[in-house]
Amino acid sequence: MAPELQKRTVGLILEQEKYGHMRRQKGFSLIELLIVVAIILIIAAIAIPNLLRARIAANEASSVSSIRTMNTAQAAYQSTFPTVGYASTMAELGPGAASCPAGGPTSAASCLIDNVLASATTAGTAKSGYYFAVAAVANSGLNTNYTFGGSAATFNSTGVRGFCSKEDAVLHFTASWNNPPQTTPATCAGWTTLQ
Repeated sequence: MAPELQKRTVGLILEQEKYGHMRRQKGFSLIELLIVVAIILIIAAIAIPNLLRARIAANEASSVSSIRTMNTAQAAYQSTFPTVGYASTMAELGPGAASCPAGGPTSAASCLIDNVLASATTAGTAKSGYYFAVAAVANSGLNTNYTFGGSAATFNSTGVRGFCSKEDAVLHFTASWNNPPQTTPATCAGWTTLQ
């Protein structure tokens, strides 16, 4: 029995050495890890600029939508408050606070746009990477014209184009405008019409 036990013991020792040797071979070499890291960096170098461009495009689409919303709100404001005409500030189109006044909409807080959009008047309070301004032109105490403008909060990061619209509700854009939002009617009319 001793020779058989000895064979088993030798067999187990050889098997342990075989598996022990295999255990030492498990894992990745430094070159393999460097190759994986290089591949990840190449993929990131391709993907990150595309992600930034997609984010800019989304911010610009949101800006255009916001200006369209404000144009619609101006039309509603003018018909609701005919003695005032168009709103002269973003706050007049919004709730004026976190919610609409308890007594209902007023010319100072008409609740036609939400508070986020009404408050997006500086780069620090931007909505989807853009902030806005409005200028109204008064004739005989009645606001008869207005111009909305939108600018990227951080040019070339949150957006690359400036947008504007007047009371005709036609949107215009330019790729060369940065800050502040353009509210001069003649300048806005000179920009490219957005299709």
